[in-house]
Amino acid sequence: LLNQTSLVTYFRLRGFSVNQKAQIAMFSMFLIFYVLTLIGNILIIITIIYDHRLHIPMYFFLSNLSFIDVCHSTVTVPKMLRDTLSKEKLISFDACVTQMFFLHLSACTEIFLLTVMAYDRYVAICKPLQYMIVMNWKVCMLLAVALWTGGTIHSIALTSLTIKLPYCGPDEIDNFFCDVPQVIKLACSDTHVIEILIVSNSGLISVVCFVVLVVSYAVILVSLRQQISKGRRKALSTCAAHLAVVTLFLGHCIFIYSRPSTSLPEDKVVSVFFTAVTPLLNPIIYTLRNEEMKSAFNKL
Repeated sequence: LLNQTSLVTYFRLRGFSVNQKAQIAMFSMFLIFYVLTLIGNILIIITIIYDHRLHIPMYFFLSNLSFIDVCHSTVTVPKMLRDTLSKEKLISFDACVTQMFFLHLSACTEIFLLTVMAYDRYVAICKPLQYMIVMNWKVCMLLAVALWTGGTIHSIALTSLTIKLPYCGPDEIDNFFCDVPQVIKLACSDTHVIEILIVSNSGLISVVCFVVLVVSYAVILVSLRQQISKGRRKALSTCAAHLAVVTLFLGHCIFIYSRPSTSLPEDKVVSVFFTAVTPLLNPIIYTLRNEEMKSAFNKL
């Protein structure tokens, strides 16, 4: 599968260029973030499985989101933690390709999942009497299979484009993990066409899904104006939580993949939020103001 003509067997990750004391502080901070991410998201999954009151489409998709966040964070953060305290920040060509594949698999699947969750909230709020008919378990399972399949196809396509390029000289990646835009910059051939394909693939998916999500929640907010105050407050709280997740997650994707492969000083900061912070915020955002989840946590 890998590019046999490549002369580069290892890449060097530049990571964060900071002094030793700062690296120890960053290691401690990101370790706490990662542990809390695992605990929070796994606890959500266990709670949803354990509490039969939560066996409805909204929480089925939420458990999928928690699972994706665990995978998404695990793809990059453990390697980043090890490299933070290491002088030689090396990653093999094979490991780099593997990291890119699972990074884009989890990220693209999460984008599709957030879009499906917006549709779920639209049906629940705007068509409550038809909700269990439209969002029955067969539909939910088909949607889950479709979004994972879409993420897999997207990841295979991007990874295949990347490994076909020849890598024969530069080996330093200006980030703390392997991602397609940074890796293709090291290729020994013209990557203009590949960059266009990346923008038309990842960038277009991010922008289109973001527009669809904003329009969906705009329709929901208009519909809420006609509902009673208690139900309106609950629905508004749910929509606000979803919009916060969407903005944090898709903001990174649009910023990174909707432009040519040029490095900006902000890239690493945005990538930290994308890989380490957002997976931690998701369980907080989705449960902090959710009475059903808090009740289920207490029961568990």
